Amino acid sequence: MTYAMMINKTGTPDVLSWEKFDPGTPGPGDVRVTHEAIGLNFIDVYHRTGMYPLPFLPAVLGLEGAGVVDLVGKDVTEFVKGDRVGYAGVPVGAYSEIRCIPAHRLIKLPDAISTRSAASMMLQGMTASYLLTSCFKVKPENTILIHAASGGVGSIMCQWANHIGATTIGTVGSKEKAEIAKKNGCKHTVLYQDEDFAEAVQKITKGQGVDVVYDSVGQATFMQSLDCLRPRGVMVSFGQSSGHVEPINISLLGTKGSLFLTRPSVMQYTAERADLVTHAKNLFDVVTSGVVKINIMQEYALRDAAQAHKDLEARKTMGSTVLLP
Repeated sequence: MTYAMMINKTGTPDVLSWEKFDPGTPGPGDVRVTHEAIGLNFIDVYHRTGMYPLPFLPAVLGLEGAGVVDLVGKDVTEFVKGDRVGYAGVPVGAYSEIRCIPAHRLIKLPDAISTRSAASMMLQGMTASYLLTSCFKVKPENTILIHAASGGVGSIMCQWANHIGATTIGTVGSKEKAEIAKKNGCKHTVLYQDEDFAEAVQKITKGQGVDVVYDSVGQATFMQSLDCLRPRGVMVSFGQSSGHVEPINISLLGTKGSLFLTRPSVMQYTAERADLVTHAKNLFDVVTSGVVKINIMQEYALRDAAQAHKDLEARKTMGSTVLLP
């Protein structure tokens, strides 16, 4: 008998329950995977609370995992039983010991990448890839601002941007997190709870502002982030851990310097198979070459996912977190 963490309704972490689960057999074009590790991401919280409504309930949460193929459905030619694979993206269902998933969402893992590492980095790492290479192509001459610089995505982005040669400013919530960000290549750190980060950024850049802001925090940082940008700078709002961003009058972008605003999603940037493969390869290349080190800072048993959610929402976690079946 296999198990999964189910939600029968949206709400607090306590709606997560450890229940018997039948993963079924793979249909045409599908593969069944036995998980060895599962990634924890803030989007899981959005699904649990209903901020991002799921298409149906009850449901198994989770968009990221890694393991071994144990069954292959009809018409699947790219994978065979025993392949080590990882994935990130829809459909949900990662919080399970075993699951079926469309084969076109899977990526074969290089020998140098463990399943535990893959589960901790696929979603966050491919997010970092599209943010730095596609959403805004960061170059050595750029100065960038990354909010939550010691978090899962932030930690990867700081290392990657440092390798590119860009100057990175990162906001963090504590001195401990500031040290982590600095070790990851963040040249300047700002403790947003102790100082006005917009003023700090303007001081650091000598009034020039940054080329791009990467903001996964949302409501608490959005408006001030606009004040960090240079004229014609780019505001990338890719999350809202502090809550939804309130509607704005787009003329504000003009008065603050003809700014550009985008609200991207890793799901859209990896929707096509070719894009998924490209961003996965980008990620594997920087990890296997040592440019980016994946730091698994927390591990929880899958059945303890509710506690993992509580710690994530309380900002007690740093780096990447995995759930172990």
